[in-house]
Amino acid sequence: MERKSLSPTEHLTRRQMLLTGFRTGIGLAGASLAPSLPAHAAAPAGFDEWRDRFRARALARGVSDQTYTRAMGKIEPDMRVFTQIRSQPEFSEQLWQYINRRVSDWRLAAGKQTLKQHTKLFDRIEKDFGVERGTLLALWGVETAYGDPLVQKNHMRPVFPSLAALAWNEPRRRAYWETELINALRIVERGWSTPDEMRGSWAGAMGHTQWMPEVWLNVGIDYDNDGRVSPFGKPDDALGSSARYLINRGKYRANQHWGYEVKTGGGPISGSRSYEKWAAAGVKRADGQPFPQPNATAQLWTPVPGGPSFLLGPNFYAVRSYNPSMNYALAIVHLGDRILGGGPFVQPFPGSERALTLAEVQELQTRLTQSGFDTGGNDGRVGNQTMQAVKNFQMKAGITPADGYGGLKVLARLRQGI
Repeated sequence: MERKSLSPTEHLTRRQMLLTGFRTGIGLAGASLAPSLPAHAAAPAGFDEWRDRFRARALARGVSDQTYTRAMGKIEPDMRVFTQIRSQPEFSEQLWQYINRRVSDWRLAAGKQTLKQHTKLFDRIEKDFGVERGTLLALWGVETAYGDPLVQKNHMRPVFPSLAALAWNEPRRRAYWETELINALRIVERGWSTPDEMRGSWAGAMGHTQWMPEVWLNVGIDYDNDGRVSPFGKPDDALGSSARYLINRGKYRANQHWGYEVKTGGGPISGSRSYEKWAAAGVKRADGQPFPQPNATAQLWTPVPGGPSFLLGPNFYAVRSYNPSMNYALAIVHLGDRILGGGPFVQPFPGSERALTLAEVQELQTRLTQSGFDTGGNDGRVGNQTMQAVKNFQMKAGITPADGYGGLKVLARLRQGI
């Protein structure tokens, strides 16, 4: 299978999008889902003239006049994007809270069931790419709840109105959005999708593993051999292409584990060395097992003093290429390990609570809603609406910090009826 090398410019686009997007909640990472809002009623002054001028830019990049008219001819910009850029929900999460929300009871149960349904696909991906199934399952689970159609229905919107609004009138990164709009048009030109099918986050991230148009166009592969590349529908293209992304852009090393929780013996040790040399220096796996690839290299990382320490191999940083956050990467690799039967971290984070069970999260959501703090349902998934409800309850009940984290302490107060 061809594994095309990609230029540094291509590599930057998803990273740039993530830096200005997922860190502020535009995508689905951690179930940060924006509520559906009414679309703007009419195109504002100046948009129609811009759209007519932009046609020439698209045609110069290989988009036919017919395709441009089909996708853009009567489009109105989705002006909600500018509100969402300016007013993303703000929550202050400690790392253990961040991990607990993403490595949740719901995601573990759903991930194990999803793996049973798609075992043959993950077998094939591991054979073709050497990317561990746990990593891809976790990416899929965090980005779109394993492709749950309710996510697509309730939280996705047509991407052309969003991208057109950003390309027309987002001053800080207009060139980026113009390029992504053209990439989306080129996808339609290739016959891979239609404007109606192309629904995603307000920034244009689409499908099972939340591809931006540039990733779809340049990294996507037809892994199910149906004649087109698509992140929608069957997960084959999305997961196969995400494995290819990790290899080409993240420099993933086939058939290596991301790393391990370790015990260091307390000595100050740093640098990069082989697992064999780490073991000789007194660094052992926290679960007591030997390092299976003693000659592979890793770096020591203790994210929170007094909390768990980790030896991080190259594949941890490959996952980080998907979203430039150490916390995100740790949540992904830990979720992947847990889905495959691994246990919680041996060393707890200072001041941490255990994660709520699915039943406890549902009880939390039910009690919050009954108390006048609407969570949008009690399905056991914690997104922005549940976090905002928790924060509002904390503020009313005088709980500090009012951080939006719905854990054991908040549940106990709700049970007291306070």
